[in-house]
Amino acid sequence: MEKKTYQNIDEYVADFSDEVAALLNQIRQCIKEVVPNAEEVISYNMPAFKQKKVLVYFAAFKNHIGFYALPSGNVAFQEELLKYKVGKGSIQFPLNQPIPFDLIKKIVAFREEEVEHKSNK
Repeated sequence: MEKKTYQNIDEYVADFSDEVAALLNQIRQCIKEVVPNAEEVISYNMPAFKQKKVLVYFAAFKNHIGFYALPSGNVAFQEELLKYKVGKGSIQFPLNQPIPFDLIKKIVAFREEEVEHKSNK
């Protein structure tokens, strides 16, 4: 089966169950609150928010929502992320637990600050 290629976040979200789509839209809304001027893009076939560079990506999977804040975002929030499965630049928020929207906002704010700071050097 050929993998579907998404053109925008709405198209991506539409492919999931109502429950998962609602979570994806809540995450999207959280990100927009923190970075209202960031551009919504699809990168690596996942929803992403870009401001000069990609700040964060997110994606739905069978049992979790993957949130990608690049390695720096994970390192900065190691303590808060202890209860989640994390990889070098990925975080897995299980679908059977509440999504930590406040933590997502903090990570997005951190990434925005990091990108702005690096590009002002």
